[in-house]
Amino acid sequence: MIDIDKAISTVVKTGKVSFGTKSTIQDVKTGKTKLVISAANCPTHIREDIECYCRLSNIPLIIYKGSSIDLAAACGKLFTISALSIKDAGDSEILELVEKAEPEESSEGAE
Repeated sequence: MIDIDKAISTVVKTGKVSFGTKSTIQDVKTGKTKLVISAANCPTHIREDIECYCRLSNIPLIIYKGSSIDLAAACGKLFTISALSIKDAGDSEILELVEKAEPEESSEGAE
C-alpha cells in the first residue's frame, strides 16, 4: 500500500502542484488538474465548493486525514495548506492510489 504522506512529498518535489484553495478551485474549474487533496479541517463552505467542482469535472478528491498543518508538513512547507491540486504527478504513484480507491469513494458520495 502507498503511504499517502510519502506520495504527497514525492509529487511536491517532482511534479506540478498548486497550493491553496483559490488556485485549487480555479484549476478544477478549468480542468487543469488530475487530483485534488483537501485537509480534514478545510473550511466547510470551501470544501463544499471544491467537492462540487470536482464532481462536475470528474476530478478525484482525497480528504487528507490530518489538519492543514499536517498536510503542509507532508508537503515540506512552512505554511498551512487547506487544499492543493496536482497537475502532474511526477515520480509519485499517488494517481494509482486514487484509481484503486475510486470505487469506494463513489459509493461514499452516494450516501
